[in-house]
Amino acid sequence: MATVTGAAVILLFLTILSVATTVVPSSPSPPSDLIRSSCLHATFPKVCVNTLTVYKGRATTPRELAQAAIKISISRASKASEFLSGLQKEANKREMGAVKDCASQISDSVDDLRKTLGELKQLRRGTFRWQMSNAETWVSAALTNEDTCIDGFKEIEGTVRSDVKKKVTNVAKVTSNALYLINRLDHP
Repeated sequence: MATVTGAAVILLFLTILSVATTVVPSSPSPPSDLIRSSCLHATFPKVCVNTLTVYKGRATTPRELAQAAIKISISRASKASEFLSGLQKEANKREMGAVKDCASQISDSVDDLRKTLGELKQLRRGTFRWQMSNAETWVSAALTNEDTCIDGFKEIEGTVRSDVKKKVTNVAKVTSNALYLINRLDHP
């Protein structure tokens, strides 16, 4: 009798163990689906998915996703601005003018992106089209500033140029994707 009970306990234990270790495939979470479907036709889809997937905030609607993209762009532009400020101390005479101009342009981009975020947080039905026009204009201006910054280094060779181009191109990619996500919004 003890043998039957011991075998039953072992069988019960093995059954519980197999149920506990059975892997049940889970479906992707809605935010992940939203990110993938929203980024599908972005200018830089991989960058869009990668940056928004690791974003710490919660974005469950297209509007929240656009706000998240702007926050990411603000963060990247702010870091580029800090980098450029530090670079001014290291740049040679030839590079100094381009670095200062670029720092000013990226600072302007940060301001434009912050205005955009403020506008996106306050979208209202009666003024939606006007607010969207403002947001699109400011993000476009930020992109222009980023492009102008890079253009300022055309005549300069070396690591300063390549470092600035790498940083600012990264900012431009996330900013371009943010503009795309803003353009997808169709109601407050």
